[in-house]
Amino acid sequence: MASPARHDPNDPSIDPAFPLHRGGKIEVRPAVRIRDAEGLSLAYTPGVARVSEALEADENLAYEYTWKSNTVLIVTDGTAVLGLGDIGPVAALPVMEGKSLLFKEFAGVDSVPICLDCKDVDDIVETVVRIAPAYGGVNLEDISAPRCFEIERKLQEKLDIPIFHDDQHGTAVVVLAALLNAAKVTGRSISDLRAVVSGAGAAGVAVTKMLLDAGIGDIAVADSKGILDSSRADISGTKSEIAESTNSAGFSGPIERALKDADVFVGVSGGHIPEAAIASMAPGSIVFGLANPNPEVAPDIASKYAAVVATGRSDFPNQINNVLAFPGIFRGALDSRATEITPGMKLAAAYAIANVVGDRLTREFIVPSPFDERVALEVANAVAEAAKHDGVVARH
Repeated sequence: MASPARHDPNDPSIDPAFPLHRGGKIEVRPAVRIRDAEGLSLAYTPGVARVSEALEADENLAYEYTWKSNTVLIVTDGTAVLGLGDIGPVAALPVMEGKSLLFKEFAGVDSVPICLDCKDVDDIVETVVRIAPAYGGVNLEDISAPRCFEIERKLQEKLDIPIFHDDQHGTAVVVLAALLNAAKVTGRSISDLRAVVSGAGAAGVAVTKMLLDAGIGDIAVADSKGILDSSRADISGTKSEIAESTNSAGFSGPIERALKDADVFVGVSGGHIPEAAIASMAPGSIVFGLANPNPEVAPDIASKYAAVVATGRSDFPNQINNVLAFPGIFRGALDSRATEITPGMKLAAAYAIANVVGDRLTREFIVPSPFDERVALEVANAVAEAAKHDGVVARH
């Protein structure tokens, strides 16, 4: 396995990432140019006042005469950044800038990163609600579980624009896309598979719910203390809900018990899975070790037993990367004027990503490259159609 790049925080000059970040990775540029007094009078006073009066009379015009139709608010509190954990809002800013860069590069979506110096659920919700009128959607990012679930739910209840926690749903969309193709390349359908998910945080919960929506044969979920089942007295809230809707085979105890003869392993926990547990899986197994930079099981170990292996890393085949999902999802949501992002829209995105692979499908190519220009376009079109089908397109 390739080692992550070494860096010395006291000597950033030796790390090539630092020059790229100097001065930040994004900027605000004008969409029109002002070259004379007439242009100034149209772009600002007095011409702008006429536009503002029109928006006061009909706020929907903001989607036509401001940046709202193409701009997303990226919100974090810095509590669950990458694999770094709770590093705070300032340290989270380079990641949010990167997210904004990817929105623009891959789908032409403008975005503004906001790093909040607060962790209380209601404080975050109130802050976002107060600044939301200027934006067509909200991308929640790197907010720790279980707070992220409540924040997303409360914001969607209060706002009529899409709210999307990418750590949950972006991951789930790409995992499903990859699993659809992994099943296909091994001669099965998703309904034939029994899956085990390691991790009951934001990503694990979303992956589980999405696989259930897609018709997975059976699925069990484990947290750091073992398999979630309804007899456990130490779980509540979201974990209890997951326990009630999964594990029809009735597994309990350590995750290794569920992995025996399982078809699929999805790791989103950052933990470690012993080689013997992977070896005990069913023939033709599928192993997604998505922790970054160190997967739950090393790809070279997993490949000894599994038919298909995927990671979250770019230096191995089959990278499960959220950038395949979120730019196109927001492009489609903005273009259709969706008021929310439904389970149907997420399923449509997953199938669109899987379909881009087409007849190039192999065991080492189950998801397309993020640089395939068809990805964001196909996802956007599928999401927009699903929004119409699900009846969440705003009337205007």
